[in-house]
Amino acid sequence: MTVVLLPVYRPGHHLLTLAGGLRAAGGVDAIVVVDDGSGPEADQVLAAAAGAGCTVLRQPVNCGKGVALKTGFAHIAGAFPGHDVVCADADGQHSVEDVLRVAERTAAAGHTVLGVRSFERMPLRSRVGNTATRVLFRAATGRPVEDTQTGLRGYPAGLLGWLRAVPGERFEYEMNVLLHASRCGHPMEQVTIATTYLEDNASSHFSAVSDATRIYWPLLRFAASSLVPSRIR
Repeated sequence: MTVVLLPVYRPGHHLLTLAGGLRAAGGVDAIVVVDDGSGPEADQVLAAAAGAGCTVLRQPVNCGKGVALKTGFAHIAGAFPGHDVVCADADGQHSVEDVLRVAERTAAAGHTVLGVRSFERMPLRSRVGNTATRVLFRAATGRPVEDTQTGLRGYPAGLLGWLRAVPGERFEYEMNVLLHASRCGHPMEQVTIATTYLEDNASSHFSAVSDATRIYWPLLRFAASSLVPSRIR
C-alpha cells in the first residue's frame, strides 16, 4: 500500500504527465500533491490534477519544500494510515517506472529507499554540488549515500511521525532526514534511477547560493557535533 507525495511550486505540465502515468500504471493507492504557495497562476494545473484524481493540498504562502513534505506526511498519516510514502519531484526528473520501482522496493524492504542518479549524466553545476555533498556526508556519517540530493525517496509507514519531527523547512530538510537517519541507525537502501535534466534543469527552484548554504550548514554542523546524541527518535 503506497501513496505518492508530490511537493510542487509553480507546477507545469510535467505534474499532469507524471500523475496521469502513475494512475494509468496502477501500483499506488493515491497521489497527494502539496502546492507550496504557487498562487493563482497554478490554479489551472492544480485543478486538472484534482480532476485527474489527485488529492491537492494548497499552502497559502511559500514556506519551503520541507514544510510541503511535512504537510503531506501529516495528511497521509491521517487519511491513509499504514501506507508507505514515495516522495517524487514533479518537474520531469522522475519517471513513472522509477517511482513505481522505489515504491515496490520500499514495500519489500520495509525501510527507506533512495532513488540515486548517475553523476556522469548530470549538468556540471549539479555534478559538482552533488559530489561535494556526497564526500562530506560520508566523512560526517561514515555512510556511503551516492546521491544525497535525490528527491525520489520511499519511506515506510512507520517513519511518518519521525519524519515530521526532523527539523528543516526548505531544501535543507531532505539533507536533515539523511543525517538524522544515519544518527538514529535507520537503514537506507539505494536503487539506481534514470538521470533526467530537462533544459539543463531550468525548471528547478533551487537557489545556488541560499539553498546550497542551507544544505551545507546542517551537514557541517552534524560533522562538528557527531558525538552528541540526536533528540530525534
